[in-house]
Amino acid sequence: MTQLLILSVSAGNGHVRAAQALEAAALSFAPHTATHIDAMDFVWGGLRKVYTQGYAGLVARAPRLWSYVHQHTDATPHTATSQRLRRGIERLSARALLNEVQRLRPDAVICTHFLPAELLMRERNHGRIECPVWLQITDYDLHNMWLVPGMAGYLAATDEVAFRLRSRGIPAERIHVTGIPVMPAFAAAPPQPMDGLDPARPVLLMLSGGAGVGDLPGMVGRVLALGDAFQVVAVAGRNAEAKTALDALALRHAGRLIAIGFTNEMHTLMAAADLVVTKPGGLTVSECLALGKPMLLISPIPGQEEHNAGFLMEAGAAWLAYDTIGLEYKVARLMADAPQRVAMAAASRALGKPQAAQAVLRQVLGGPT
Repeated sequence: MTQLLILSVSAGNGHVRAAQALEAAALSFAPHTATHIDAMDFVWGGLRKVYTQGYAGLVARAPRLWSYVHQHTDATPHTATSQRLRRGIERLSARALLNEVQRLRPDAVICTHFLPAELLMRERNHGRIECPVWLQITDYDLHNMWLVPGMAGYLAATDEVAFRLRSRGIPAERIHVTGIPVMPAFAAAPPQPMDGLDPARPVLLMLSGGAGVGDLPGMVGRVLALGDAFQVVAVAGRNAEAKTALDALALRHAGRLIAIGFTNEMHTLMAAADLVVTKPGGLTVSECLALGKPMLLISPIPGQEEHNAGFLMEAGAAWLAYDTIGLEYKVARLMADAPQRVAMAAASRALGKPQAAQAVLRQVLGGPT
């Protein structure tokens, strides 16, 4: 029996959701067992703040600065003084995490973020752990920070990401194209009517992300003003203020808007949607692809989300709205054009890898017993 440890980092929601998907999928790989740990629960408060609050604040308040940081770090060698200093600070801050890994004594580790992968590879290089460490890349492009030398395997979203790994010196035999893990529910979520929705009218699902960032109520208000030919389901995530504003909108637009806060039923909401408006985070778009949903992308974070958007648009699975005027225009066009949505849905379905989590576990564990 293999004891699998899955390490995530709560910098945004995607890395954690990928880890949760792997943990859930591992239930079908008995007698192997899996444990998921958020590395941020075992590091100093200062490092936790940088990776969680610092990241979210930077992308929200200073996207141009984040764009510079993203590009600069992508071009900075791992041997550079700045990178060595960063890794040194992280090691000092993460002693409790390394102690916890040694206590658990896993037979294999999958990291859904580069930080724990870097920490564990140094431990392996110094003979303090012996288990293989795998790295799951959670976007549709490759950044230099994911190029952690010596991984047992690199789990890539697409053939292009695999090509980029090889072009940057990663041995081909260690690269596996699995897709990005999504929860098992996204593999077989049938379309079904939702309470409060008219099954005769198309459904627009509008997402703000699990943290509830962005002016979702403002966007929903503009979309509702387009007319009553379609219905809207809006998910505010953990943003209580946005949920309150959406509830007020729902009262003014009876029968046209369902407002939802944080939910674990995203697969059900997506399955009922005819079009999904979302930021192009790696996990959210992977869930849409798993269900074959057309997307209208908004507010991509410079760097990784811009690259995710490019990948989806190139394949015909998504459009991009650059601003609120573009959002109104493109929602109106797409919700009035069922054949276009059908074509985008087919492109989305062709890209989807709903069994990605199982593919990852087969690589790491050798298949269910």
